[in-house]
Amino acid sequence: MPTIEICAALLLDPAGRMLLVRKQGTEAFMQPGGKPEAGERPRQTISRELDEELGLALTPERFEDLGTFEEQAANEPGYRVVGHAFRLVLTVAEAASAKIAAEIVEARWVNVPEALELPLAPLTRHYFVPLVVAGQPPA
Repeated sequence: MPTIEICAALLLDPAGRMLLVRKQGTEAFMQPGGKPEAGERPRQTISRELDEELGLALTPERFEDLGTFEEQAANEPGYRVVGHAFRLVLTVAEAASAKIAAEIVEARWVNVPEALELPLAPLTRHYFVPLVVAGQPPA
């Protein structure tokens, strides 16, 4: 099965809620992020994507590497995504300043029970939510 390389961020606010986004023309909520540009490293990709999608100017060094995960693509039937995952706890001001842009049509700060009530991308449901439940991020 063909794969798509992406970079995704588990963004948390100081209360431990995660930010989920929904892209235009889709139903599934997922972590913000996207595909790397030619020659771009994963940390550079996630930094650029969060600036484009949410107006968050975050330096690549701030992100904690969570590893690489593979799962069925949410919006490309017949494809799998290989996701470079990162984590960052935002300050109160940063969390409040996140605004949807680019292809993002909806963004929600949610706790785990709220997230599980939403239609979630497979990568979010099977990897990111369990990381929050397991206590990887602060509670």
